[in-house]
Amino acid sequence: MPADFWYRKSLDEMSDQEWEALCDGCGKCCLNKFIDEDTDELVHTNVACELLNTRTCACSDYAHRFERVPDCLKITRDKLEEYYWLPSTCAYRLLAEGKDLPSWHPLRTGTKSAMHRAGQSVRGKVVHESEVGDWEDHIVTWAI
Repeated sequence: MPADFWYRKSLDEMSDQEWEALCDGCGKCCLNKFIDEDTDELVHTNVACELLNTRTCACSDYAHRFERVPDCLKITRDKLEEYYWLPSTCAYRLLAEGKDLPSWHPLRTGTKSAMHRAGQSVRGKVVHESEVGDWEDHIVTWAI
């Protein structure tokens, strides 16, 4: 894959491999969200999908995630405007908004370590769905 491909190509021009490479693997999109009934506001939690490996911040069954988690969403180019809930640090969102990748992004650094050191992943910040009673006790703003 050519270095800095995200500078030279639009999201629509990227190969599937390049598209997938944009994901920094932070795990923020794997956190559960809900709509506040009183305000209709999207609320983020630190409640992780059951498939999220909370150490690596990767899906533990990526190939079968849609079968195992029916609510799991595939981020695609044609529906990018619908993904307003993606974190503000998400490469898909940033590039769609005409912004650059952050300095800690794995495509810039060659490793996820910089992302974890910058505190941009969910590592050490989340609980699994099975460990949670009331999601309202797990509302966070850092995942936005």
